[in-house]
Amino acid sequence: MKKTLARGLMNLLPMALSLWLFWSLFVSLDGLGIVILELVGINQYFVGAGFMLVVALVFAVGLLFSVSPIVWLYGWLERQLMRFPLFKSVYGSIRDIASLMNRDGKPTSQKTVLVKQANGSFVVGFIMTDTPPQPLLDALPEGDWVPVLFQLSYQMAGVTSLIKRDDLIMVDWSFEEAMRFNLTAGISQTPTK
Repeated sequence: MKKTLARGLMNLLPMALSLWLFWSLFVSLDGLGIVILELVGINQYFVGAGFMLVVALVFAVGLLFSVSPIVWLYGWLERQLMRFPLFKSVYGSIRDIASLMNRDGKPTSQKTVLVKQANGSFVVGFIMTDTPPQPLLDALPEGDWVPVLFQLSYQMAGVTSLIKRDDLIMVDWSFEEAMRFNLTAGISQTPTK
């Protein structure tokens, strides 16, 4: 009975949590849209009208950002706000994470690598960019250095180390599959064919 209960829980829990998360997001965005509708004096609406309004507003903003004056104005506003150190740190981090998710069809530049440790074991890492910032290159000894991210399991946190390219073993493994492997401590693996 214990095994059957655990099997049921392991199959039901991920689906239930995912559905709950998406339902909560829908309800939150719908509530935000309803507040906007009520602000403009529309008091008769149907379930999902607020959500549809928020999606339409996000789409409209996306269209606006294809117009040069809007892009220039937003860039100017962003530069002004980036003068505040706390805002710069928080906003910069969120913008960088969002840019990782939005590739616009561009191929990903991240490469999966293995790095040999002193005890003979290997760690899975990711080359996130081929060009480290110049201040780091200036401070490092001569060599072809690349930043490698070591993702921590069950967290969004990771450790970035600068490693010589010659010390890396390239792995023919997609970034998404390798990241899933790292985030779940090896539990989640794509089945081999």
